[in-house]
Amino acid sequence: MNRNFWIVALIAFVNSLSLTILIPIIYLYGKKFGLSDFQTSLLFSTYSIAQFFATPVIGKLSDRFGRKPLLIISLGGTVIANLIAGTATTAVVLFVARFLDGITGGNASVAQAVISDVTTPGNRAKAFGIYGAAFSLGFVLGPATSLLAQQISLGAAFLVSAAFAFIAVLLTIFLLPETIQNRADKAHNIFDLGLGNLIKGLFIPKIGILLVINFFIGTTFTIFTYAFQPYFINVLAQNSKSLTLMFLLFGVLSVVMQTWGVSILIRKFNLINILFLGLFVRSLSFILMPILPNVVYFVAVSIVYSLFNSLVQPMINTLISLNAQPEQQGTAMGLNSSYLSISNGIGPAIAGMMIHQSHPITYGYPLYLAGALTFFVLLLAIVTRKRYTAKVQ
Repeated sequence: MNRNFWIVALIAFVNSLSLTILIPIIYLYGKKFGLSDFQTSLLFSTYSIAQFFATPVIGKLSDRFGRKPLLIISLGGTVIANLIAGTATTAVVLFVARFLDGITGGNASVAQAVISDVTTPGNRAKAFGIYGAAFSLGFVLGPATSLLAQQISLGAAFLVSAAFAFIAVLLTIFLLPETIQNRADKAHNIFDLGLGNLIKGLFIPKIGILLVINFFIGTTFTIFTYAFQPYFINVLAQNSKSLTLMFLLFGVLSVVMQTWGVSILIRKFNLINILFLGLFVRSLSFILMPILPNVVYFVAVSIVYSLFNSLVQPMINTLISLNAQPEQQGTAMGLNSSYLSISNGIGPAIAGMMIHQSHPITYGYPLYLAGALTFFVLLLAIVTRKRYTAKVQ
């Protein structure tokens, strides 16, 4: 791996700190403003839906104007948005801040395009594994930092998040050179910037089916990510600190699997079979989680889930990258992030609608649904594997 790869991995780590500081407190922060479970789920959805429309545009622009300027703009938007959220006095302002963060939030796709620029196809699975580990390391330190910030206030966590995003901006400006070699042709209208490609992307050979699979992967993941929080607090009778510690646990296990586990598995199995394994264990874990309302049992199942779930996203990102043309890496990753974003908007809303505070048993329903849908995704991936296998054999 060359110097530029390690720089973008460092940027990904700092950026993930900014993100993961917020994940444990958004649900609780929404409650502070008097929002219901469903309304709080819309805080997640607003960000993700805005990101859905913005990310392909950012990805396409990065193919044309370069990775560096778009990464700076995207990270800068996160700085401003979190400053607004951390000082918000009404729920409306909080929703505006989440929308702003989403509309400028294409930094993950641009960073992934940088990795595609600076690595060879043979090293790409390992590179995305390390990138995922760098991001997951943020899931270790982010919740820990969030715990410290919560000692001041929930809003302080947003301000700390903005500070880390600003550090990522500085790293990009002063350390990261431009990595794109072959720039895309200029477009004549906004649809050529990426919005029109949301539909066209589904028909790109090999890429389209992977986008569909990853859309459903994202939906099931965010159903879980949102639903487990009210379940953990209301059914298992835990508090904000223990919830944050759960995110810390997920982060530690992800780092272990993505640095150590991925390197071992890719020597023994192909990418597609590793993806299938991750999806199968994820599906089973989601179904098992709410069966017994006991915190020790829940944590035990979560440990198994987190280890194998950590395999899913690096594998699907690698498959998309390997099946995309060199001059379309930013576009492909932008489309991928965009479909993930809309799935991230749908998942929390589905979970929020299924939960009824007057009926505690409903807190487990979204977890059962996530398990069933993940099994469907696994079947879809198996049935369609011939469409995306050839490039990686």
